[in-house]
Amino acid sequence: MVFEKTVLGIEFGSTRIKAMMLDEHHLPVASGSYEWENRLIDGIWTYSMTDIHTGLQACYADLKRDVKEKFGTVPTAFGAIGVSAMMHGYLPFDSSGQQLAEFRTWRNTITGQAAEELTALFGFNIPQRWSIAHLWQAILNGEEHTKQIAFLTTLAGYIHTRLTGEKKMGLGEASGMFPIDSAAQDYNSVMMQKFDALAAAKGMPWKLRDILPEPVPAGTPAGNLTAEGALFLDPEGDLRPGIPFAPCEGDAGTGMVATNSVRARTGNVSAGTSDFAMLVADHELGVHKEICMVTTPTGLPVAMVHCTNCTSDINAWVSLFSEFADLIGADVEKGTLFTKLFLKALEGDPDCGGLLSYNYFSGEGVTGVDEGRPVFARLPDSSFTLANFMRTHLLSALATLKIGMDILTAEENIPIDRLYGHGGFFKTPGVGQRLLSAAVGAPVSLMETAGEGGPYGMALLCAYMLWKKNGQTLEDYLDEVFADASSSTLMADEIEIAGFDAFLARYKKAFDVEKAAIRTLS
Repeated sequence: MVFEKTVLGIEFGSTRIKAMMLDEHHLPVASGSYEWENRLIDGIWTYSMTDIHTGLQACYADLKRDVKEKFGTVPTAFGAIGVSAMMHGYLPFDSSGQQLAEFRTWRNTITGQAAEELTALFGFNIPQRWSIAHLWQAILNGEEHTKQIAFLTTLAGYIHTRLTGEKKMGLGEASGMFPIDSAAQDYNSVMMQKFDALAAAKGMPWKLRDILPEPVPAGTPAGNLTAEGALFLDPEGDLRPGIPFAPCEGDAGTGMVATNSVRARTGNVSAGTSDFAMLVADHELGVHKEICMVTTPTGLPVAMVHCTNCTSDINAWVSLFSEFADLIGADVEKGTLFTKLFLKALEGDPDCGGLLSYNYFSGEGVTGVDEGRPVFARLPDSSFTLANFMRTHLLSALATLKIGMDILTAEENIPIDRLYGHGGFFKTPGVGQRLLSAAVGAPVSLMETAGEGGPYGMALLCAYMLWKKNGQTLEDYLDEVFADASSSTLMADEIEIAGFDAFLARYKKAFDVEKAAIRTLS
């Protein structure tokens, strides 16, 4: 194995950190992973810095074990490395590199005032999860640490800097911190000046440009692994410094790359702990609080419907069924249980037989709630079967996404000819794919990498940086990579589409049930 002819992508997902190594033919040849969970501490969804460090090192150690088993040796180098993570959030540091506040993840909905004020100031929607919303809210709250900030970044940006010493990040990741000017491939300078005036009036001693990472387009080298970074990633000391790094990216960007959805008028849906739809726009859009505008890794504008909640409630119910299986002495592996229950959902009534579920573990910007309460409800005469129960939870996982996407299709006239899906929601063949098709009324395609999109997409961005031809665009490069890729496409039938519409109408009509649960269950 010539490790210099491989690339390594690492992604920090919501529940798993995953590393994937590709060979020179863009094929996965080794992987590693580490499971983790966010925590709700003092009302803040967070991961501790200890968890972040431990998780990265454990994931890489798992990759090393896989490489050793397959090739009889451990990696000492790669052609390039790239890091990706959940977008947005808030990680502030002072001039000595000390963390100033707990990591506030994308999942928090605690910046409502800031998001509203900045949206009005910029004439551009700033969702609550964006880094700039967290920063302005911290300033509005009078948090003393804000005056000491020398560097503000995201999880991917932090890891990239820790490994390379460079305060840089990919355009797509940067677009979730502060609005990007696609033509300039940089932060929007007019909006930045407006924010600096606000911050100065509050006594902030810094300029925004000085504390944010430098945006870097895909294909541009963004640093090299330092000696300190090499030992941090691989404490056993086998990894050599000097390895080139691609610009770090967010999970939205790596999902677009992994599904070859970076051209204008292409789109993809990522569905896991959260779910989001990404449609690369070919015209300017209006301002909608349900839609945020980010970019592809090369800076093209992307309309993004981001939903905080997707599979967490499904996971909780499957864990309950697993506990029941243990109780009666049935030895069922949890992955098998997921598959059987997902397949069972296809036997349910198209409208779920009158059952209803709200999968909100946390707040949801699309529907305007700042907290979440998982709720399951039914009428006395509803068809309460296992198939309908599972179908209800799967459709509930897509309901908020559909509400946001209807704005893009109905109000902004963005056509959906076909969507590509990726993420854990699609791991059971034919289930999540068919139900998403019923939700959007369009064909849904899955590539063979659908279940592991993030680290694969990041590794492809490393490959593009290393192996692109002169002047070759990311779009053209990915067309070559996926020219012979196997994929499957499903289109829901009219009965399934009508069934989802009926479920969604019931979901919207009864939404006061969710609001009442938030108000009364503390």
